[in-house]
Amino acid sequence: MREQVPGVIGNPVLAGSHPDPSIVRVGSDYYLATSTFEWAPGVRLHHSTDLVHWRPLGGALDGPRLLDLTGCPDSGGVWAPALSHADGLFHLVYSNVSTYAGGFTDSPNLLVTAPAPHGPWSDPVPLHARGFDASLFHDGGESLLLNMVHDWRPGHGGSTGLEITRYDRTRRALTGEPRRIVLPAQDAWVEGPNLYRRGPWYYLLTADGGTGYGHRVTVARSRSVTGPYERDPAGPLVTSAGRPDHPLQKAGHGSLVETADGRWYMAYLVARPLGRHGPCVLGRETALTPVAWTPDGWPRTPTGLPELRVPAPGPAAAPRPPEHGRAADSMDDGPTRSDDTDDADSTDSTDDTDGTDDTDDFDAAELGPDWSTLRRHPSADWLSLTERPSHLRLRGGRSPRSLTGPSLVARRLTSHRCSFEATVEYRPRSFQHLAGITAYYNTLTWYFLHVTADDDGRPVLRAAGSDRGVVTLDEAGQVPLGDTARLRLGFDVDGPRLRFRYDAGTGWRPLGGALDATVLSDEHAEDVEDGLIRGLGFTGAFAGLWTWDLTGGGLPADFDEATYRETA
Repeated sequence: MREQVPGVIGNPVLAGSHPDPSIVRVGSDYYLATSTFEWAPGVRLHHSTDLVHWRPLGGALDGPRLLDLTGCPDSGGVWAPALSHADGLFHLVYSNVSTYAGGFTDSPNLLVTAPAPHGPWSDPVPLHARGFDASLFHDGGESLLLNMVHDWRPGHGGSTGLEITRYDRTRRALTGEPRRIVLPAQDAWVEGPNLYRRGPWYYLLTADGGTGYGHRVTVARSRSVTGPYERDPAGPLVTSAGRPDHPLQKAGHGSLVETADGRWYMAYLVARPLGRHGPCVLGRETALTPVAWTPDGWPRTPTGLPELRVPAPGPAAAPRPPEHGRAADSMDDGPTRSDDTDDADSTDSTDDTDGTDDTDDFDAAELGPDWSTLRRHPSADWLSLTERPSHLRLRGGRSPRSLTGPSLVARRLTSHRCSFEATVEYRPRSFQHLAGITAYYNTLTWYFLHVTADDDGRPVLRAAGSDRGVVTLDEAGQVPLGDTARLRLGFDVDGPRLRFRYDAGTGWRPLGGALDATVLSDEHAEDVEDGLIRGLGFTGAFAGLWTWDLTGGGLPADFDEATYRETA
């Protein structure tokens, strides 16, 4: 468990892959939604009552009725969910991206509603596919859908700006034609729009500068919802661009929330690279910062930089005095919010920073909220927690390059120094049967410590890996298992290095040498050629339990006592 200091928010508040945060308050409860890409359930939700301690609630889109990820490309799927509250219902807008390569982006946007974060969520309402990063703004009885507009045409930069369309909450449908939002010209894409109203002003938060080290949150305002908007003359609301030695990088994609006593905070994404602008193995994470308003009505964060520690709400939660023109004075009267403040069906407020225990004995009837499955939801045809009590049974799935039918259950890496281990019981019959643990990034890049069979059908332990699709297999270093059918497998991550180990009943032993953990990073996964995207890296690294059956027979493996630890 990561400890929190009373009265202080320690960033990132959601460690590991939790990007594109969308935050909403309902009564005394705060809820955060984050992107999940090709992993199910879609849209991870977290709950807090103090902005310091957060408890995972699992995924909102927890079945094929709500989300179909079949054939989803690496780092496709669910992008930038937007969570809001109106008419006593949670509204969740999300994209399900099936294509992004070669200048094209197929990103249908959908909307589901529920009376509480744990559901039941309604059938998805199709909105449109003109662009991604859609969000809803509720202003009294009126709702508006914002999104960026994607432009596939060569030489047009990929984005033509932002648009807004009316959404009828009673009819559950968009009405009328979209209207363009008038913004000052800029060079980079404008993404992640979120709209707020405060007094006579509409405030537009956007994610600018791309998703890398130039990322930033910018703010603009107008007295008309469509503009023209003027940008804050003080510059970005938060960014780490130009500060390569700062511990939190890639700051961007912000979402505002007002506390019950009129204070303001912003959720946004950050990354913790290994070294100066180095690889981000943990992906993009969620951070928080206080926000205050200047006398002339502009929002300010304490320093304009992503900070490791910021004050939590409470008597001493006011932002620090102005530094370099980026802090703010006291707040004015409250705004018209984009969410209701009536109490919803809230969750237990005894929140924990990291949620469930670090060891899962698989005694529950369902997977815990820290687990995710790849491209398909748990179902009895490939996953069971009841066929063998206190075990997770995974029937062998398709190969790692397949975009359908994998059998992988995994959790996010949350620290550059961590370990993962699990007990596996497996009886392979051929070299096409494999089961074990993985340090996983995507279909092209992973490490796999597994039990399989040699050409004579005898069980052996081997390590395999794939780096951007180039597969390696350490047959020379394999370990004969003889009659041992149950053993414990583990790996340790120490910054840029990863090492496998195993225990066949006589104590832990290493298997192979140090492996390069930095390949399990967003930067390593990105593939852009001649300005055209071929592959994206949005997910961060995962630790998981993986079973292959390349015969198509679904030979099962049983897993027990899966343990994840942060070691520093």
